[in-house]
Amino acid sequence: MKKRKLSFLEIWNMSFGFLGIQMGFALQNANASRILQIFGADVHELSWFWLIAPFMGLLVQPIIGHYSDNTWTRFGRRKPFFLLGAVLASVGMILIPQANFMIAILPALWVGAGMLMIMDASFNIAMEPFRALVADNLSDEQATQGFSIQTALIGIGAVVGSWLPWVLTEWFGVPKTAEEGAVPGNLLWSFIIGAVVLIGSILVTLFTTKEYSPEELAQFENNESDTVDDTHKAKLTDIFEDFKKMPETMRQLSWVQFFSWFGLFGMWVFSVPAVAQHIYGLPYDDSSSETYQEAGNWIGILFGIYNGVSAIFAFLLPTIAKKISRKKTHAYSLFIGGIGLILIYFMPSPNSLILPMVLIGIAWASILSMPYAMLSGSISPKKMGVYMGIFNFFIVIPQIINGIIGGPLVKYAYGNQAVFALVVSGIAFIIAGFLSFKINDKTDVSHL
Repeated sequence: MKKRKLSFLEIWNMSFGFLGIQMGFALQNANASRILQIFGADVHELSWFWLIAPFMGLLVQPIIGHYSDNTWTRFGRRKPFFLLGAVLASVGMILIPQANFMIAILPALWVGAGMLMIMDASFNIAMEPFRALVADNLSDEQATQGFSIQTALIGIGAVVGSWLPWVLTEWFGVPKTAEEGAVPGNLLWSFIIGAVVLIGSILVTLFTTKEYSPEELAQFENNESDTVDDTHKAKLTDIFEDFKKMPETMRQLSWVQFFSWFGLFGMWVFSVPAVAQHIYGLPYDDSSSETYQEAGNWIGILFGIYNGVSAIFAFLLPTIAKKISRKKTHAYSLFIGGIGLILIYFMPSPNSLILPMVLIGIAWASILSMPYAMLSGSISPKKMGVYMGIFNFFIVIPQIINGIIGGPLVKYAYGNQAVFALVVSGIAFIIAGFLSFKINDKTDVSHL
């Protein structure tokens, strides 16, 4: 028995919730460092606060994957989990820019970090079942298209989230500055709007998408060479056994993911201080001036550009992958993104940063789709959730490592010049590109 072929609209609706999830992520990625600095964090401490995100991913995704694999309710298999995640993430998004309202109880920085933790845990609760849902519902022939459409929606959501603070200020006159220790109005309202969009987009997927029952999934053909023993009663501790038995393709992808996400973490954490110092000429410890806020708003625009490019390029990925293979498509995309990150060092003005962001957007499109398309064909449908969660190890572990060493490297190795963290990120992308050539993609549609 084979999975039925889904229409473009069905795949679009199935992935639509990712638009809201990524809008929230984009608001966090572009503005969390700024918000934490407003509440008193030093630039050297930023990467340590950002460790919250990968630690939440490390803990949450495999557990949620395990339980979503082995839970079936009248509402579905994956749906209850990503609805819960969306609700909790929305609460965190509304509260993080208003952390100073609890200053009488706790320092605003602690509250802000706590809300960041809630947001990250909740995003992970929502994200893992969404990845698994796409893999559950699509055949190998449609996997690349499915994850590419998902990437396009991620890009659209990220563009809106990245640009929203700038739009609220420039189009609607919402203040972009505030008194010392307070978050500007444009950021405050951006996070509230993002929370509303997150819930709304999740509901679109909930009401338009049907999940396969466990009985139907059991009838689908598996890749015999990579199928794991899932006949016994599932236990949470099985995650460790599943880790040891991960498919060959997944092991090879793990190294590609490691260097890709090491680079991404460095870009997200240090882009604002890097551009403020290297392009705007501000001192490394300036985080409150109007020029610094201008640099932060421009980073939001630039992040929107690379996400917009990824949304467009995602539609080209299935065609390119069919012609040259998925692993070569991924490798070349990573090379292009790595060059983009390194080019930031050589750019003379804020506007010139658009070119590197275009190149980074090409890599981002591939990072969000090609590894998952290659992975999904190597996993038993009954283990899809837990293996998607375990795969997240190779996303969060490099972020944890970068988070621990990133701040000290900027301070002691880079002479407080955060731009060198972006150069190192570019080198990591290029290493990941070379490792992509070693992937054994057994279900590559270019070879079927």
